[in-house]
Amino acid sequence: MRRLAILLVVLVAGLGGTIFWRLRAQAQGLHGPSGGSGEIEGTDVDLAARITARVAALHHKKGEAVKKGELLLSLECDDPRATLAEAEARLEASRAQATAALASIDASKRSKEAAAAAQQVARAQAAALVAQRDAAGRQASRLDAVATDVTVASRDQVRASAEGLKHQVEAAEAQASASAVQSRAAEVAIRASGAQATAAEAQTRAAQATVDRARLLVGECEVRAPRDALIGELPHEVGEVVLAGQPLVRLVDLVDLKATFYLPNAELSQVKLGQRAEVAADAWPGERFAGTVATVALTAEFTPRNIQTRTDRDRLVYPVEVRLDNPGGRLRPGMPVQVFLPGTER
Repeated sequence: MRRLAILLVVLVAGLGGTIFWRLRAQAQGLHGPSGGSGEIEGTDVDLAARITARVAALHHKKGEAVKKGELLLSLECDDPRATLAEAEARLEASRAQATAALASIDASKRSKEAAAAAQQVARAQAAALVAQRDAAGRQASRLDAVATDVTVASRDQVRASAEGLKHQVEAAEAQASASAVQSRAAEVAIRASGAQATAAEAQTRAAQATVDRARLLVGECEVRAPRDALIGELPHEVGEVVLAGQPLVRLVDLVDLKATFYLPNAELSQVKLGQRAEVAADAWPGERFAGTVATVALTAEFTPRNIQTRTDRDRLVYPVEVRLDNPGGRLRPGMPVQVFLPGTER
C-alpha cells in the first residue's frame, strides 16, 4: 500500500512539474518577441519556349543545382533551322540585288558623264567647223569677185571645201544631239536604278528582320538557366511534344527565400517594413537566420463575419512576409520555421 502511495506521489509530482514547465514556457512565449510560425518559400521560375516542338534531351535531373547559363533542356528544331536557312538565303539574294542596283546606278552615272563629255566635244568640233566653213565661204566669195585670172579649178576647190565643212558641221551637231539624248537616257536609267536600289534595300531590311526572327526561334530550341537555382520540376519526358508557352522546366531560387507568418491584430504596431527579423528552423536547432520584413498586408485574413468584441478583434491576423538570408543554401522551400521580431513584445 505504501508503495502504491509513493508511486502516486511521484506521478503527481512529475505531472505537476510538467504542467509547471509548460505553463512557464507558454508565459514566456506570451511575453516574448512578436512573431509566428511560417514555412519557407522559394522563388519559382517557370521556363517555357515560344515554339511547339518535341523534347530532344534532358540535361539534368530534378533536384540538381545548376548555374546561370547552363543548358537544361533541348528541343528538336529541324523546322526552325530550315526556316532560318531559307531566310538567310533570301537575305543574301536581297543583298545581291541591292549591290547590282547600286552598280547599275554607278554605270548609268558614268554613261551620263561620258555622254556629257562627248556632247561637249561634238559641240566644240561643230563650233570649229562652223568657223572653218564660214572662212571657206568668205574665201569663195572673194574668188568670185576677183579678176578672171583665178582658175576655175581653184574656185571649185574652195567651194567644195566649204561644202564639205558644211556637212562636217551638220555631222558634229548631229553627234552633239545624239550625245544629249544619251545623257538624258542615262539620267532616266539613274532614276530607275535608284528606285530599284531603294526597293532592294527595303527587301534587304525585311529579309534581315526575317532572319533575326528565325534566329530567335532557333534560340528557343535550347532552354538555359537564367540564374543559379535548383531544378524543381521537369514536367515532360524526352519525346513529348510540348506546345508553345507550356512550362518545360521549373527552377527554385534558394537565394531569394521568404517566409510568411501571421501577426495578430494586437501586435500589428510592432512590425514595420525593413525591420530586422530572425528565423529558427527545426532542421537547424540552436541557429537563427537573419531576415528583413518585406511586406505587411493591408487587409486581415481569417476575418470573422461580425467583429463585435475584443475576442473577435484578437482573431484578426495580418500576413507578414520576411525575406531571408540563406548562407550555404541550408534553408529549403517547405521547411517549417518560427519567425521572431527582435526588440518587440507581445
